[in-house]
Amino acid sequence: MQVFPGIRRTTPSPSLSARLRIPTKPKTPQRRHLCFASSDGGGFGLSVSDGELESRGFRVRRTAAGLDVESLNEVFARVGFPRRDPARIRRALEHAGGAVVWVEDARSKAEGRPVAFARATGDGVFNAVVWDVVVAPSFQGMGLGRAVMERLVAELRGMGVSNIALYAEPRVVGFYRPLGFAADPDGIRGMVYSRKNQQKKRR
Repeated sequence: MQVFPGIRRTTPSPSLSARLRIPTKPKTPQRRHLCFASSDGGGFGLSVSDGELESRGFRVRRTAAGLDVESLNEVFARVGFPRRDPARIRRALEHAGGAVVWVEDARSKAEGRPVAFARATGDGVFNAVVWDVVVAPSFQGMGLGRAVMERLVAELRGMGVSNIALYAEPRVVGFYRPLGFAADPDGIRGMVYSRKNQQKKRR
């Protein structure tokens, strides 16, 4: 599962379901890997079609239209993400400049509730960064995390975007490798602006 600032860590488990879980807060900082999709197009294909997912009771969505942001926030909270201001989530989705893919439970009476979600931001031409890859705990282990990631990469590749990056903790890098991502290629390391470091410099 993708990891972003503020995400916490749980005890690792060998199962795919547990690996997709977003962690609880670590006692010591961990180095996050910067992962890039390989330039040979790896990860473009789909391991399961939309029709197959629909036969299992899931509906794939490729835009933010109809997405219940409050329900998305609930999924974020359940996997360990901090809750976010719904208005800010909507703004982020409106200005994505990349792609959004989510899956809803077609058997649910309430529409627009995601059980799996992923999005990417970027310039829509050259570069994109993947964020917020989540699967609701009760739907983990069903291949939905892979399904949304495959479609997200396919959407970006379809735009002609060749440079796709994401940040991941070492224990989940293995989830992204089969999707065409390589960790720290050619020694490239990710850097994140830190207000804490800036405050230390001013002292």
